[in-house]
Amino acid sequence: MSAAGEDFVYDEATGEWISAADAAAKASAVTVVEVRDSVGNRLADGDAVTLIKDLKVKGAGQTLKRGTVIRSIRLTGDEQEIDCRHEAIKGLVLRAEFVKKL
Repeated sequence: MSAAGEDFVYDEATGEWISAADAAAKASAVTVVEVRDSVGNRLADGDAVTLIKDLKVKGAGQTLKRGTVIRSIRLTGDEQEIDCRHEAIKGLVLRAEFVKKL
């Protein structure tokens, strides 16, 4: 549907036709997720964190010790999970409640 060179999309939430620019602005405003560590510090992509307790890693048969530093975390879109890289374990996902920002 196009009128005077402007594209419109159907917004299922409101049941109305809105401009494509308004739809893009609305979609980008919704996707903000705030992730906080065990003491309330805000985490961001690329931060370094340390473990606050020993964690048994399922499937790897090993335990990550308290104080282990994990560098360059990535946020997953879930407010309680962070994606991590560790030299011994690939594809590690940790709960934010078990880490503290450095």
